[in-house]
Amino acid sequence: MKNKLMLKEIEACRLEMQRLAKLHSLTSKEVVYMSVRLDHLLNEYEELKQREQQPALKEASYC
Repeated sequence: MKNKLMLKEIEACRLEMQRLAKLHSLTSKEVVYMSVRLDHLLNEYEELKQREQQPALKEASYC
């Protein structure tokens, strides 16, 4: 469930960054801020996915 919410937030951030990029320079504070925010959201999402897979990896481990 949290994955779906994160994906919606990522998509909203991506769309906002695209909207801002049409209005401002790609190096503007507004666009760079949204880009950094999107990077953080993507990193969070990847960490969440890895944590969810950890139990499955431990169960499959032969050690």
